Amino acid sequence: MSQRNIPAVGVVVLTMGNRPIELRRALESLLAQTSVEIDAVVVGNGWDPVGIPEQLGTLFLPENLGIPAGRNAGVSKVSGEYLCFLDDDSWFLDDDFLITAVRRFEQYPQMGLLQPRITDPDHEDQNPRRWIPRLKKRTAVEPSKVFHVGETCLVAPREIFDQTGGWAGGFWYAHEGIELAWRIWDTGRYVWYAGDMRIGHPVVDPRRHDEFYRLNARNRVWLARRNLPSPFMWIYPTAWMLLECLRLRKSPGAVRQYVDGWRAGWKGSPWYREPRAKLKWRTLLRMTLAGRPPVL
Repeated sequence: MSQRNIPAVGVVVLTMGNRPIELRRALESLLAQTSVEIDAVVVGNGWDPVGIPEQLGTLFLPENLGIPAGRNAGVSKVSGEYLCFLDDDSWFLDDDFLITAVRRFEQYPQMGLLQPRITDPDHEDQNPRRWIPRLKKRTAVEPSKVFHVGETCLVAPREIFDQTGGWAGGFWYAHEGIELAWRIWDTGRYVWYAGDMRIGHPVVDPRRHDEFYRLNARNRVWLARRNLPSPFMWIYPTAWMLLECLRLRKSPGAVRQYVDGWRAGWKGSPWYREPRAKLKWRTLLRMTLAGRPPVL
């Protein structure tokens, strides 16, 4: 930390350059943050960033590496005791967001990752329940420990993020936030949903992606194979497959896509040459005692 009252935050903003208006809004809200020293980079995922404010750095990735790998590429380009990941279609609704997050980490040193409440301020009555990252979704403002995160805006101590090994680039899209949350728990810390802090994000339907169900199913299997010991490695993705097929039973095409993805997840893996240690058994116990055993 550079000074006691001026924390340093490294910010990674990932974009493909296809949302210029939203990107401008995100960067303006970032530059409006108060009481923090910001070192930020705009990572162009298959796009050479242009028109970026001179206070911010840029990184051109000639090839689209996918969301998690794109975020990872930006980490080494910024400095700061804390890291913030911000998507290009999200924006800070409060100019004290980052300093508030930093003070939370100082107050609660066992907190390893913070996700704010995601909201569309112009359509708050339409905010989807999936934006609340816990099983009990009574109210979006209730804070709690959680086991997966909405990746649109996250803050973490850099030291803790580095201990996790970073984002799992092989996922490309979907479920990389679950792995990051699990790995934060595996460091001995916990993940916190700060319902009293806000980040702006438009309401969009994730099913707009052609392979939404297939990628979700495939990555759910990869998530289990990469992180969970037996028998959880088998139980977790199978329970999700049965649940999703039940939910989607009125849409045969979606069911077929999900089952195809589930099968694909068992046939291959982008990490077959890079195995990593499974979650510790004491981590699984902590998760279970906190209300979310890795069975669903």
